[in-house]
Amino acid sequence: MTARPMSSPNQPSATLELRSLPGPFKALVLGASGTIGSAFVEVLSHMPSCTQVVGLHRSSSPAIDLEQEDTLRHAAHSLADQGPFALILDTTGALTIDGVGPEKSLSQCKPQVLAKSFAINAIGRALVLKHFSPLLPKHGRSLFGVLSARVGSIEDNRLGGWYGYRASKAAGNMILQNAAIEIHRTKPEVVFAALQPGTVDSPLSAQFSKGHPLTRPCDAAVGLLMALDRLHAKGSAWFVDFRGDEIPW
Repeated sequence: MTARPMSSPNQPSATLELRSLPGPFKALVLGASGTIGSAFVEVLSHMPSCTQVVGLHRSSSPAIDLEQEDTLRHAAHSLADQGPFALILDTTGALTIDGVGPEKSLSQCKPQVLAKSFAINAIGRALVLKHFSPLLPKHGRSLFGVLSARVGSIEDNRLGGWYGYRASKAAGNMILQNAAIEIHRTKPEVVFAALQPGTVDSPLSAQFSKGHPLTRPCDAAVGLLMALDRLHAKGSAWFVDFRGDEIPW
């Protein structure tokens, strides 16, 4: 599917370009129906050098479901002839699991909720990298960004709580780091980065955003794309926020 420009109050006011990518490029956004994923599609659809942006989600054609590997395998296979994609963004993930919000204490931890959090935020990330990284160009610079969270930083953890989300995001970060090291052996110009969008104004964050400044989805998307554009390939992954500042792993 090719995204078309849409009228939106979150539309960026200025045209963005990814100047580090060589020439016109194609982009792929996974989780494109979410707040940040759709903002990426919106921004990229207005980017002159982006000749095509494909958005995948649970209801797209093809559809993807992180807990059903066959859907990821089928989607990647069906897009092979449309590639390569010099920009791939994985914006999938889950904070609330089956209506259960982040645990504030050990007493609230439930095995089935923890397991599903890992299935989506960690195992799902591994499967996305497994099936979609082959769609990157074989040669030349390309960008692979995955949506992460500051609470996934072990070193930055000062408050505790949010057991399943913190741990699964940290695990997803490690999977990204492993994949970056492996893939750089054959594609040394790929930039891999875990991306922290800030507290985005969305239904997902509404009940957890008290006391935090909110970021418009399009501003988060533009900031993350600009941050990606400035990074260099280094044989491992980066962890940065929407301002371009590094976050400790």
